[in-house]
Amino acid sequence: MTMTKNKLYHMVLAGILCAIGIVVPMFMPRIVLGPMSFTLASHVAVFLGMFISPAVAVAVCIGTTIGFFLTTPAIIALRAASHIVFAFIGAAYLKRNPDIINRPVASIVFNFIIALLHAAAEMIIVTPFFMSGALFTAEQLANGFVASVVLLVGLGTVIHSMLDYSISILVWKPLCTTMPQLRASQD
Repeated sequence: MTMTKNKLYHMVLAGILCAIGIVVPMFMPRIVLGPMSFTLASHVAVFLGMFISPAVAVAVCIGTTIGFFLTTPAIIALRAASHIVFAFIGAAYLKRNPDIINRPVASIVFNFIIALLHAAAEMIIVTPFFMSGALFTAEQLANGFVASVVLLVGLGTVIHSMLDYSISILVWKPLCTTMPQLRASQD
């Protein structure tokens, strides 16, 4: 694939993944706990973008963030914006180590590290809202920072991220089998 065709291909993939990333939260089950929202498979488009390239990962994060700003409260949209951090770092690492996805133990370790980055970025976003008392219930504020931010947002995001990464792998592997150009586009 020539450089121009590869860029166009990545742009089209990013657009499709943005659309998927915006539509998935509209139809998938959602758990809402105060200002926190955990939607099954909401990160799948971001992870698929991450598997393709850093540029696609960032583009998908920007696109899905715009979608979240249009459909959810600001705190949730800002949490979506924080995905740029883990998606770019993860995609850059995968660009240098693309075989990690096919090695189960390495993939689990990678998944956990990415989930920790994901959770840390979201906790940084949520902390000022908690400290100001905005968007948190009196009960959540009374539970304290550890319960409301570290456990609810941090641990919740780690679990959610790892689950969505696993779903993404289940989608990615058959896609690469049926569309070998996906693997070739990583180069």
